[in-house]
Amino acid sequence: MLRWLWEAHGAPKLDRYVPNLTPPRPRNVTATRAEIDALIAHARPALRAMLILCSDLAIRSGTAVKIGYDNYDPERHTLSFTSKKDAHVTLATTQAVQELIDQCDPNSRLPFISQIRAREVARRGRPSRHPQMNVGTLHVELKALRAKLGITKRIIFHDLRRSAAVAALRYTGNLRTVQSLLGHRSLQSTIWYLDHDLYPVDTDTLEAIKKPHLVWKKEHTA
Repeated sequence: MLRWLWEAHGAPKLDRYVPNLTPPRPRNVTATRAEIDALIAHARPALRAMLILCSDLAIRSGTAVKIGYDNYDPERHTLSFTSKKDAHVTLATTQAVQELIDQCDPNSRLPFISQIRAREVARRGRPSRHPQMNVGTLHVELKALRAKLGITKRIIFHDLRRSAAVAALRYTGNLRTVQSLLGHRSLQSTIWYLDHDLYPVDTDTLEAIKKPHLVWKKEHTA
C-alpha cells in the first residue's frame, strides 16, 4: 500500500521503514519409529487407538477422536472424513487401524476411541460417565506415558502426523502423495510440514541436471 501511494500519488517513500519480519518457523518435532512403537505398546487401549490413528494415517487429533463407523467403508477398507478447512480425505486402513476397527461395534454411533474407552472402563467395573472421549484427556495420558517411559522429547499427537508425513516423503519422494495423506488443498501447507526436512543435494544430481537428455530419459523410464 505504501509503495502504491508513492508510485501513484507521489507520497513519501515510506516502505523502506517497514521492518521485514521473519515468519515463524514451523514446529519440527518428529518421533522416531522406536518412540512411536514404545508409546503404542505401553498405552492403555483408548490412547493406543489414538496413537495408531495419528501415526499410521497422519490424522489430526481433533478428527481422530471423532472417527467412527459412519466414516468407515467395510468393502473398501477405507476411512473418509472431513478435515480442517472442509477438506475431504479418504485413506486406506493399515493392518493396525483395521484391527482396532474390528474391536468396535458397527451398530454403535460412538467414535471408535470412545467405544474402546467405554469398554476399558467397564472392565474395571465402573460405569462410563463420559462416553464421548476428548483430546484433552488423551493429551494428559500421553504426557504421563512419556514420563513413565523416560521419553524426554515433548511428543504430542500432531507430531505423529508430522512424523508420518516425513516418513512418507522419504519413502515415496513424492510431495503429492504426502499432500494426499495430510489432506491438504494447498501444496504450500504440505511443504510447511516438511520445511525442516530437506534432502542434501549430491554431486550426481548436480552433474545430471547439466545433461537434459539423461534427465529426460530417467523421467520417462521411471
